[in-house]
Amino acid sequence: MSTPVTDVRMSPAAAVGLVASREISTRVQSKAFRVATVVMLLLIVVGIVLIKLISGGGGADAKVGFTAATAGFSAPLKASGQAVDENIETTQVADEAAGRAQLADGSLDALLTGDGKSVHVQVKKDLDGKLANVLQLVARQAALDQQITALGGNPAQFESAVASAKFVEDPPLEEPYDYNGQQLVLGIVAGILIYLSLMINGQSVAQGVVEEKTSRVVELLLSTIKPWQLMAGKVLGIGVVGLIQMLVIGIGGVVTGLATGTLTISVSAAVGTIVWLVVWYLLGFFMYSIVFAALGALVSRQEDVGGATMPALMFVIAGYVIGISVLPSDPGNTFVEVLSVIPVFSPTLMPMRLAMGGVPVWEAVVSVGLVVLMIPGLIWLAARIYRNAVMRTGAKVKLRDALRAA
Repeated sequence: MSTPVTDVRMSPAAAVGLVASREISTRVQSKAFRVATVVMLLLIVVGIVLIKLISGGGGADAKVGFTAATAGFSAPLKASGQAVDENIETTQVADEAAGRAQLADGSLDALLTGDGKSVHVQVKKDLDGKLANVLQLVARQAALDQQITALGGNPAQFESAVASAKFVEDPPLEEPYDYNGQQLVLGIVAGILIYLSLMINGQSVAQGVVEEKTSRVVELLLSTIKPWQLMAGKVLGIGVVGLIQMLVIGIGGVVTGLATGTLTISVSAAVGTIVWLVVWYLLGFFMYSIVFAALGALVSRQEDVGGATMPALMFVIAGYVIGISVLPSDPGNTFVEVLSVIPVFSPTLMPMRLAMGGVPVWEAVVSVGLVVLMIPGLIWLAARIYRNAVMRTGAKVKLRDALRAA
């Protein structure tokens, strides 16, 4: 009488969970993960503190000295500086000799000399470009005042009339969004974090597949679980590890920014940025990592992983480059708005736009919905490629062969 064979196969959920827990425990306990997380967090914190120290000084951009003869240029110099966002501090010196002494020891950046009828300036070595622009404006104004006086006019009345002249702006067709400078910075930081996470953790999925494939561990695993369960568990496990890392860095950065006063936006806006960062990390990671796992199964050597995953990585890189190149100077760019709704570009572009603000609700909903709808199709396609290629070692498996195999 034969003894019945016990079915050792686990349920799909248990199999996926077992593989995921193995990935999580292995990677979280690794020294490389902990060092990388601490280093990235320290870079964010140190960067925020440096920004606070650099921007917190509130000092003048340039310090200009003037003599009794050139005192009339002091007020116009400050006003012209404000017009071009240049903070200029002026101070009177006893005479030109005293002013040159202060130039020599670095107390002054420039000294106004001459009889006060035209603008003459002296510097220690080089004249700053922004200060030169301001001085040019003052020189033009002085020449204009002299011409008005020569014609019998009153320069003060003329300047008052010009200053009071304003154009009338009709109401816009669409209400514009007032982008906050700090929101723009948050958007770029969000894009960088998403990009790095997709690049590092996505590549880890492909490298993990190849590592198990070359060590023949995959043969033991597939004796008890199905290929799609192994792939799903690996993606889930590495995704959770990446999420932990992103939360530590994101929360640490925002808390540091709020605590030091570098970030003055509301706490709700900061929390909203973190929430969207997590949402788009999860969506982007699972979408791309499923593909990376399938592409990694096509090769048997670690050095071939980069070439196999490059077609998918190009979409990640393209979205990131377009985002950081265009959005800082043009947050409402129509081309970027369209790309941010397309699933392959959404994970890098949409979190940037959401952090910056001004994204219509329907665009955010549509972009999330399209990625969610795309993921099941990618799972089916990637599972087919993975199942047909993961057991084949040696030469690289052609994609069409992996799709055709039974």
